[in-house]
Amino acid sequence: MTEPFLKWPGGKRWLTGRHLDLFPKTYGTYIEPFLGGAAVFFALTPEDAFLSDANAELINAYNRIKHDWAKVEKRLATYHESHDSDFYYKVRKRNPTDPIARAVRFIYLNRTCFNGIYRVNKEGKFNVPIGTKEVVSFEDGYLERVAKALKNARIRRSDFATSIGKAKEGDFVFVDPPYTVMHNNNGFVKYNAQLFSWKDQARLATAIKAAGGRGALIMMSNADHDSVKELYKDFGTHQTLKRSSVLAGDPGYRRGATELLITNF
Repeated sequence: MTEPFLKWPGGKRWLTGRHLDLFPKTYGTYIEPFLGGAAVFFALTPEDAFLSDANAELINAYNRIKHDWAKVEKRLATYHESHDSDFYYKVRKRNPTDPIARAVRFIYLNRTCFNGIYRVNKEGKFNVPIGTKEVVSFEDGYLERVAKALKNARIRRSDFATSIGKAKEGDFVFVDPPYTVMHNNNGFVKYNAQLFSWKDQARLATAIKAAGGRGALIMMSNADHDSVKELYKDFGTHQTLKRSSVLAGDPGYRRGATELLITNF
């Protein structure tokens, strides 16, 4: 098992840490259409995988580690030496075009921004303030291990429906979309709704049910909300899992939460 190299809101380290027994033991291609931090992929380390996300910077970071981990590691070391508040905001303003520079900027900001949140403004510019973490580099050999874990994975920028559409009988699709529900005033849900609307939730349900109909194994983590349950009332087994919420800046405000897990196997 390899630890994810990114911290990602809504990440599934808790799921693989506590509930690895819920995952299928055998399957064909592993497909993950909302890649994020890829905690499930790294925990399962499947022999064949198709990994995708709509976030071009995220996908570039994965591909550069897969193909150029040593270059990424070397440049991150220089960022580690330069890291302070002034350097952080200078990097945040940059818009490099070189793939290695883009990947290093993305990973650096993820490791040093507040809570590892990926958020952009209406102009598409990353706007998360600096956090408290000061360690930029990874331990020796870590990125090489990540690259080895990714060596048999095809990593693409793709719409989720296209990726799920590749699933055939016996393949395993793990789905973890941004949590968007109907009639919810939560600020984080509102932000997700800009990226992944309720219309997208409905489109996702159509893609998942079609893949299940082709014989694919499906596991989906989603918001534990009546609107989502209604969307999948005719599909799979539903169970509620407890987890801790880590999005609040003050640990005193972090509360227990629940997520809906839907499986068809």
